[in-house]
Amino acid sequence: MKRIFLNKLFLSFSLALLSIYGIIYACAGGDDWDFFGYNSNFTPETFADKSYSPLFLSGGIFYGIGFDTQHNSRFNKNIKSDWADYLKGKADTTTVNYFLIGDERPSYYSDDKNTIKNKEEITDLHVFYKTKKDNKSSLKWGRKINLKDDKIKNFVEFLYLAQKIETVSIGQDYWSYDPVVEKTFNDAKMIQSIENVYNTLSDPFLKNRYWFLTMKARFYSNDKQKAIDFFNKTESSVAKNTLYYRALAYVAGINFKQKKYAVSNYLYAQVFDKCPELRVVTAYSFRPKNETDWAKALTMAKNNKEKAALWAIHGYYKDEKQAIEKIYELDPKSEHLNYLATRLVNSLEQKMNNSFQKDGGENQPRRPMSVAENKTQNQVVVDKSALDLIAKISAAGNTDRPYLWDLSLGYLQTLKGDYANADKNFDKAVKTLPKTELAGMQLRLLRFVNNLSKIDKLTDKNEKTILSDLNWLYFELPKNYKGQEFRYQNASSWSRNYVSTLYREKGNPVMAEIFGESRYSYWNDGNAFYDDEKNLLGIKSFLAKSNKSEIEKIGAGIYSLKLKDINNFQAVQATFKNKIPEAIEFMKQADSVQYYKFLGNPFNGNIKDCHDCEHAAYQKRKYTFMDFLTTIKEMQDKLAQKEDVYANSLLLGNAFYNISHFGNGRTFYEISIVGYGSSPYSFRDSMKEMITNNSVSKMYYQKAFEAASNKEQKAKCLYLISKCERNDYYNKKYSAINSYWEIQDDKVNFIAWNSFKALRKDYSDTKYYQDVIAECGYFNTYVNQ
Repeated sequence: MKRIFLNKLFLSFSLALLSIYGIIYACAGGDDWDFFGYNSNFTPETFADKSYSPLFLSGGIFYGIGFDTQHNSRFNKNIKSDWADYLKGKADTTTVNYFLIGDERPSYYSDDKNTIKNKEEITDLHVFYKTKKDNKSSLKWGRKINLKDDKIKNFVEFLYLAQKIETVSIGQDYWSYDPVVEKTFNDAKMIQSIENVYNTLSDPFLKNRYWFLTMKARFYSNDKQKAIDFFNKTESSVAKNTLYYRALAYVAGINFKQKKYAVSNYLYAQVFDKCPELRVVTAYSFRPKNETDWAKALTMAKNNKEKAALWAIHGYYKDEKQAIEKIYELDPKSEHLNYLATRLVNSLEQKMNNSFQKDGGENQPRRPMSVAENKTQNQVVVDKSALDLIAKISAAGNTDRPYLWDLSLGYLQTLKGDYANADKNFDKAVKTLPKTELAGMQLRLLRFVNNLSKIDKLTDKNEKTILSDLNWLYFELPKNYKGQEFRYQNASSWSRNYVSTLYREKGNPVMAEIFGESRYSYWNDGNAFYDDEKNLLGIKSFLAKSNKSEIEKIGAGIYSLKLKDINNFQAVQATFKNKIPEAIEFMKQADSVQYYKFLGNPFNGNIKDCHDCEHAAYQKRKYTFMDFLTTIKEMQDKLAQKEDVYANSLLLGNAFYNISHFGNGRTFYEISIVGYGSSPYSFRDSMKEMITNNSVSKMYYQKAFEAASNKEQKAKCLYLISKCERNDYYNKKYSAINSYWEIQDDKVNFIAWNSFKALRKDYSDTKYYQDVIAECGYFNTYVNQ
């Protein structure tokens, strides 16, 4: 989120600007997790109340939720509980909830536009009370509750009036770029009747609800000033509960509409402070137009708590460190400090380089960093003034949650390289740390980060200090932790990179690769480590090793590749090199991979290269990868015996063509070590060369041509050879290009390769020639230009 204060684009809520439901940033998302969650070791939920969670440091509008979509249901739980208590013994919870919510009905305080299925029943019951005559609804509910009971009657009559206001207060529960037309409730007589009921009531519960309903009705009326007048006249007699602060938010919104920005922001800060449910709303509605508005709002604060509340929102938008300093001076026990501290620590974390790589310069690839280089780079970016502030507060120990400041200080000291003092502060935090699972895991994680950071060179002795935590981090947490809050993923990724770098510096490329951060995603170019046969054999030897050490067992457990994957890669390589007996032996050791089936017939050779067409075509036999290799072996054996040379050569040419990038059997080579992608530019150079090289196919097509017994057969062979020549031409033409997007149109089209020329010159009288002209637009254009 852009941290802008005075000129920020703000969302306007119904209780703020009245005119729109949302103006949003297109980049925000609605996932349960946030980018910052995956790039952090410091879990804010450990330290701050849940009501602050949308305001944690985020890459979207609000942390964790993306958009605030609770306008309609934010208070449903409270309302149901309040009315259930009022009607206790008069109606069961199910009945109360039905009248308040219905099957899909929102509460009378919410702003949700759903189907209101029980609206007619409430109206019928109101008519029943007014006329004393039974109707369908009174007969239905009369069998379930005592409609003559005063509390039941009060409940129904209140809902009858509340649903009138719902006609304008209910809005669409979605976010929009476009303003929403403001609805107003213009029945002045009805509004006055609601206020009259409030004036006559003595029951505290009902009086409180009618007071809020009056505020709500006047807020949605076309004379909003009357809402402020009513609030000012009555607020001294109203309990300072949730309804009071919801009404105060209405007053703040009206003041904003009247361009009284300082007053509006001052009131929003009070709501932010006293009504946790509205923190996300008031924080986003808070917006001084300029520094004068901000300063004026501060002067309105009557005490330190009110000033602290103003700084709490100010810090969300502008400067957490400054806000922490101000609030700490005003009220060290303020709970607002907790969420601001997490934002400050999380923002400092974002500056860390956890990849152990650095830019290699202009147009150069990133290059590995040493552990020492990485530490030096990270230590420099830890803000000293922030560390000093947190150290000061930690030393005083007079905040609401001292362990927050102790852990924060210890963590920043770790990042700064002060490992001994970090340990001391972690020990200090234990004294006040709550006995919760999340707090315990947070402490353990930060201790682990500190302990691993102490290691500059891996030895048998210091290796043992991290084994337990590595097992916890890599295996126990993913398996056993069911929550979403705890941030351990970043430590998992960072520690793998850290240990990998230690092994690289130790001269152990195999363990460096094993612990190296996983690089195997769908859209990548595979793993170049395996291009070196020494590396490949080293990994195979390691994975097959029976007496692994504890850290080696951990490495084998987290490594994404198994022996079968490497054997599969070797089978693919051997196949492309036309070493079929070797390929078969490797494929036998590839476990279930040998039973994977081709999507199309790998022995067919067509005029057009159309993968989808060939996958969809009828196949009398579905070939597995092992079937494919053994069939090739059988054909090659026959070829060696000069048996049916034309047919076997042609089929072998088709087989090797189809497993190339241009054929229908790409799934044969699409594995994590090779890479994935619809373009050869998605692959590293060595693999791009392997999957685009048709020399073996061309060799077999040439053998078939030489053994052909008629012109139709020769025509077919020539055309298939021409496809190989075409592919080879473009492979060489674009060999220096690294990306598909770099290809420029050089206007060179319809080149005549040797086989094209021969096909046109000597075989134009064949049926196959006519088929080529009919199906191949390229050849047809070449012939006719």
